[in-house]
Amino acid sequence: MGKAGFAQQNREKIMSHKIWLDGKIVDEAEAKVSVFDHGLLYGDGVFEGIRFYEGRVFRLEEHLERLCLSARALLLKMPWSLEEIAQATLETIRANGLKDGYVRLVVTRGVGDLGLNPHLCASPSMFVIASAIALYPRELYERGLEVVTCSTRRPTPASLSPQVKSLNYLNNVMAKAEALKAGGGEGLMLNEQGYVAECTGDNIFIVKKGKVLTPPVSDGSLDGITRQVIFELCDELGIPIQEASLTRYDLYTADEAFLTGTAAEAIPMVKLDDREIGSGKPGPVSGCLIEAYGKKVRSEGTVI
Repeated sequence: MGKAGFAQQNREKIMSHKIWLDGKIVDEAEAKVSVFDHGLLYGDGVFEGIRFYEGRVFRLEEHLERLCLSARALLLKMPWSLEEIAQATLETIRANGLKDGYVRLVVTRGVGDLGLNPHLCASPSMFVIASAIALYPRELYERGLEVVTCSTRRPTPASLSPQVKSLNYLNNVMAKAEALKAGGGEGLMLNEQGYVAECTGDNIFIVKKGKVLTPPVSDGSLDGITRQVIFELCDELGIPIQEASLTRYDLYTADEAFLTGTAAEAIPMVKLDDREIGSGKPGPVSGCLIEAYGKKVRSEGTVI
């Protein structure tokens, strides 16, 4: 089969998705938003990405709470309760017949005019997409990820809090493009002071003399749900962990490093800017936490 045939085959698979859109489950071909929606025109909206494993949605309540807090920070009044959003999430997963995968919730400001005034948008719109996902090839979880530092910096928290997961993700997109062009599997982003913030879509952790370190959210990182789980696991396993401002030197000279994110899960990082981290292979502390994380996500969660 030629490239065109594969492309058509993949498209047909995508077209089979069922989407929750403003209260109804519809085929993807019918899941449309207006060209006057401010989510499209201005990136005015919020989103969440959530994983589900073996028929259970992991940390559903925490993700939905963060979605609502992001909306509140943007003066975006949600007409749905947490319970209604949870049911929409579960309904979408069930409609697609999935047991393992990823669900994306998007809330836009809604339809308005071509001006910036958000108060002219009558009501927000929400859609939910459920699909299978494989952010990185399996072999990278085994041998580790190579990362490069991006010149694109994280926006200062003084402009917009990094805790708001807004639809305006252009900063991260440009950093990701830069990292891929430089041959990295992921890109490290610094804040305006030159301290480590996070990667384009993941939080970052290092291990130094048996202690796990990660940048504080005040340095520009998102307080990721997976990040929070790593703190819990360290406490359960008796591994010391703390927040600390980090420089690239700290990463270059670390014994181990790993990245975390809902889509990426937890993945070892073995090289930064062509410098091997530790032995250049996934380390024991990282491996222990990654294994524990894998067990946790498959033993907890909201039943679909």
